[in-house]
Amino acid sequence: MTAENSAPNPAVPEKLQGIMGMFRGAPKSLRLQALLEYSRKLPPLPAKYVEHPEFMQPVPECTSPFFLVTEQAENGGINLYFKVPEEAPTVRGYAGILHEALNGESPETILSVPDNFYMDMGLSELITPMRLRGMGAILGRLKNVVREEEKAQG
Repeated sequence: MTAENSAPNPAVPEKLQGIMGMFRGAPKSLRLQALLEYSRKLPPLPAKYVEHPEFMQPVPECTSPFFLVTEQAENGGINLYFKVPEEAPTVRGYAGILHEALNGESPETILSVPDNFYMDMGLSELITPMRLRGMGAILGRLKNVVREEEKAQG
């Protein structure tokens, strides 16, 4: 299935739909390469989080040490920061996809992402079920953090 012949899901943000379509349309070997490329695209943590990791939320359901933190942007969007070890390239790649697709988006946009969108990318052919569950947990934790911040603001 390619991006051209699959109906877009209105709950999936446009950038994420593009990424999903690229993965779906790529052969298995290229999907793995693309995932690894996204692992290299993940920006480094700002110094304030490197120096104060206690401000980051752990995702204990993920088998790799994974931490995230969000910040409200001036435009009302959410800036995303992830800490994932270099030794976990597939998980870093997933974090890179989330960052590329959702960084700066509104809370509503982030909360509307389907919980298992990554299953529509053909990743189940590349990644173990345990890692896939971890990916679901990462998105779930991200959404929980965004919801908590929304409640705290009013």
